[in-house]
Amino acid sequence: MSPTYDGFPTYDGFPTYDGFPAAVGVSRLTVYDRPTVEGLPGGGTPHLHLACSEGYVVTAGRGAVQTLTASGFEETPLEPGTVAWFTPGTIHRLLNDGGLQITVVMQNSGLPEAGDAVLTLPQDRLADPDTYADAVQIPADLPEAEQARVARARRDLATRRFLEVCESTERGDPEPLAAFQRAAAELVRPRLDAWERRWREGAHAAAEATRAQLDALRGRDAGHLASARLSATGPAARGRFGMCGRLAVYPGI
Repeated sequence: MSPTYDGFPTYDGFPTYDGFPAAVGVSRLTVYDRPTVEGLPGGGTPHLHLACSEGYVVTAGRGAVQTLTASGFEETPLEPGTVAWFTPGTIHRLLNDGGLQITVVMQNSGLPEAGDAVLTLPQDRLADPDTYADAVQIPADLPEAEQARVARARRDLATRRFLEVCESTERGDPEPLAAFQRAAAELVRPRLDAWERRWREGAHAAAEATRAQLDALRGRDAGHLASARLSATGPAARGRFGMCGRLAVYPGI
């Protein structure tokens, strides 16, 4: 293989992309079932993504996703078979009414793990990247019960601020939401060069491979079909404490 097509890896002259289709990320999520600060049966940690759309494919249980944008607050029911998705900037919070399990599909593959998520913490916790990192980290070397305690405390802190911002928005005051969005954007600015590299090697490379294949087919050239192959993988980790629940994550997806 050699980079001979607009800088992208090629096989016999054709751009290739071996990652998961369209360079999306996939994980399996079991939503937290510990009671929330307002006494609901369970739920995740409110947050937004800066450069990724996210999709939910509900596979079990029931619940809802609460969302907040400049257009206001919404609550969308979730049940097996529901597919829901939202664009960057949508603050979202999962609620678990019982047994809620979701296959999460995330744009731009590894970007969420590279910091494309900011929790709705109080403004003083968003002051700079180090302060924020200290507020959200769950040390992997802690016993599982302690990790669960830290995850719940983090969730509850973010939920209280989320509810405050929702209330302000519903009263017609957009500034708390706008202030959070500004702080979130400032927090991720140091990561943007690394994010662009991930995008170029992922979603952009996948799109360029499709462009070249369409060009080849128009020219009655099916040579890229000779490089067809299959890949498969299993979870690299199970039960990881995530923002919204326990995660099964997959390597390279």
